[in-house]
Amino acid sequence: MQRNRKGRNASEEPKEDARRKKKGGLSEDISKHRVASIFSKNIGKVFSPKQILRRLSVTTQAGRELVYEHLKQLKKEGDIMLLDNGDYIFNPETKIVIGKVDLATPKYAFVITEELETDIRVYTDKLKFAMDDDIVKVKVSFGRGDKAEGEVLEILERKREEIVGRIEVSERFAFLVPDYKKLYFDVFIGEKGINGAQNGDKVLVKVTEWPSHPDKKPIGEVIRVFGPAGDHEAEINSIMAEFGLPFEFPEDVEAEANAIPDEINREEIGRRRDMRNVTTFTIDPVDAKDFDDALSIAKLENGNWEIGVHIADVTHYVQPNSRLEKEAYHRATSVYLVDRTIPMLPERLSNGLCSLRPNEDKLTFSAVFEMDDNGGIHQQWFGKTIIHSDRRFAYEEAQERIETGEGDFVEEILTLNRLAKILKDRRFKNGAISFETIEVKFKLDENNKPTQVFIKERKDAHKLIEEFMLLANRKVAEFVFNLKKKGERLTMVYRTHAAPDPEKLENFSNFAGRFGYRLNIQENNVAESLNSLTEQMEGKPEQSILQNLAIRTMAKAIYTTEPKGHFGLAFPHYSHFTSPIRRYPDMMAHRLIEMYLAKPNSAPKEEFEERCQHSSDMEKRAADAERASIKYKQVEYMQDTIGRQFKGIVSGLTEWGLYVLIEETNTEGMVRLTDLEDDFYELDAKNFRVIGQKNKRMITFGDEVTVEVKAVNLMDRNIDLYLVTETNSSRYARDEDDVYESRGRKGKGGKGGGSKGGQGRGEDRAKVAPKPRVGKSGYIPDKPAVTHEGPERSGANEETPDSSEAPHVPITKRNIRDFYGF
Repeated sequence: MQRNRKGRNASEEPKEDARRKKKGGLSEDISKHRVASIFSKNIGKVFSPKQILRRLSVTTQAGRELVYEHLKQLKKEGDIMLLDNGDYIFNPETKIVIGKVDLATPKYAFVITEELETDIRVYTDKLKFAMDDDIVKVKVSFGRGDKAEGEVLEILERKREEIVGRIEVSERFAFLVPDYKKLYFDVFIGEKGINGAQNGDKVLVKVTEWPSHPDKKPIGEVIRVFGPAGDHEAEINSIMAEFGLPFEFPEDVEAEANAIPDEINREEIGRRRDMRNVTTFTIDPVDAKDFDDALSIAKLENGNWEIGVHIADVTHYVQPNSRLEKEAYHRATSVYLVDRTIPMLPERLSNGLCSLRPNEDKLTFSAVFEMDDNGGIHQQWFGKTIIHSDRRFAYEEAQERIETGEGDFVEEILTLNRLAKILKDRRFKNGAISFETIEVKFKLDENNKPTQVFIKERKDAHKLIEEFMLLANRKVAEFVFNLKKKGERLTMVYRTHAAPDPEKLENFSNFAGRFGYRLNIQENNVAESLNSLTEQMEGKPEQSILQNLAIRTMAKAIYTTEPKGHFGLAFPHYSHFTSPIRRYPDMMAHRLIEMYLAKPNSAPKEEFEERCQHSSDMEKRAADAERASIKYKQVEYMQDTIGRQFKGIVSGLTEWGLYVLIEETNTEGMVRLTDLEDDFYELDAKNFRVIGQKNKRMITFGDEVTVEVKAVNLMDRNIDLYLVTETNSSRYARDEDDVYESRGRKGKGGKGGGSKGGQGRGEDRAKVAPKPRVGKSGYIPDKPAVTHEGPERSGANEETPDSSEAPHVPITKRNIRDFYGF
């Protein structure tokens, strides 16, 4: 028998509805929420009790009494005011704001608003079934410590009414259990709305009726069946649907792309700088097809180098107001799932006309620099060009030339690599931050089942391309910014990254101190101190966790027309210019630069700001979808490892278990406290550890452990682990004095003496491990060889990772946003 999420038999649900109807529908038709909404939707308007009754179509005595009771309660709660003549009005002292919903857990959400300095916590029974990114009107109240809590009065704009999940089918109806773990309700589906779905299928459901009372459930109908849960295509397609990703291009968009001619006419060539005779090549992932950037290099008579950064001239083919343009804006970015790419542009453009394939004439928009051997720039030029790529390199091929000094174009690649390292060193000297995120890749078999998971390694060939893309992006931004020095600057699409919030930075500094690191977080020393931290923790077990948490202290990089600079890169002005095949902001930048090269009259700022906001939103959605597909494949891979042992590090602590990050696969699983058989363990949240009630043994955030895979639930994306052994190192300081300075000097305390607050001395740390559990296999696998498989961005990682790229790291049962201040 199928059961709903509250534990009732699903077959009981219709009976409950019937009981409600039998009572005259009072609980639904004349709820306090509905009475309150009359006032909240008509702020400033006066209503008499009779007017309220008429609006609610109340005709019975019982109904009138219930409305009067609701009015008294709303007045008592301060939501409405009783006037001298007996009429009511919405309380003008009530704080009402408009904001965007951000679901935090199945228990509450935050509403983010520009009208308050703090976000508003709203519990799910007061959300009116609002979902992520919905625009809502909220009544705000302030509790202790000026923490804002609220209640949604009205949903002004629903971003979507379709939900993805697993269907549980009963005899005459069904329920949708959403895939999205933060969604706090199921959806009731009547018999006619099942539309052929079978029990356990992954489906897309459209909500057709939203209830006005929190005790009811939304009603929906199945509009797409993906197939059995756990099937590869069903799971990937459901991820696409969950994040609103398109499955195909509209026919008229494809037709418009296919109608573009292949030939480049003489008139077009005549309008461009001809660089076809200059040595040019591309360096991309081995499986890439959309080559949107190329480098050229030539030795000048004065001994300097002419370096060209050539970018596919997408806006030559995608004209304003065309169907191609509208679709590119709608998608805003290409999305890279584990097994496929969802392109921003049709294949005819992305892999054909615009792709800078070797031995073909291609139209490009270029940034050309005259550089000396010390990386100094003497001249720069921006404009439309035509190029002819001589060679297509995979990253591995370019890296081979860097390492061996042999092969075709080796001198050119070595020169570019030397100049790239000079540019990189100069960036860090100027205050750039060196954090890099871990990128997980998979080797898939013919059925798309993961046979190997590995961490992608970035080498000099990747960094070579990255540095010249950074150079071009920075220089085009500076060029536009400096075109008009008086009055308001010309409108431009900038990629900005704000400095980290001081409070978040202080929280992170305190947290890093528990691992023996001390950060200097004064305004002018942040970047240097963070880079020093990166060097100190290189290769240590805590590196991944601290790096991820450090990234979470960073602001999110966004697109905007405001030239605010990029903190992570230490650039005063920065844009995205180098990947127009896969990013709409780059297309906007191309159009603006082309316009300003002809005539420096500013474009409408409001229009471009709106497009920037949309692009930032779509970028986040794409990143979330990519992470969801990676998580699915990580869990699927772990299905075949049950009974195997892995090394890991404690990455989170809750009242019910320990999260462990498995080093080999960068996958997180849970050791339940009930599986620690030697004692009853309790959470000590303040000190980031669990402690045995009797034996006083401790397991602390960051401890190295060996775990055995106990069970894997692909449906829920959960991995259960046994704790086999724990390796605790005395290198983790527990005294305030026993820390390392950010410049690498060891602080006072040397080897560490006693500590306060029960944190434990170094010698006590050796007793932390619970009674070792003997593993079934005793096998600790070696790290897999690095291979490349699956789709990948063809452009480089062009900027410091921001908080949107950091995985969730649970610390307590409270959302990390509350606990850690993020």
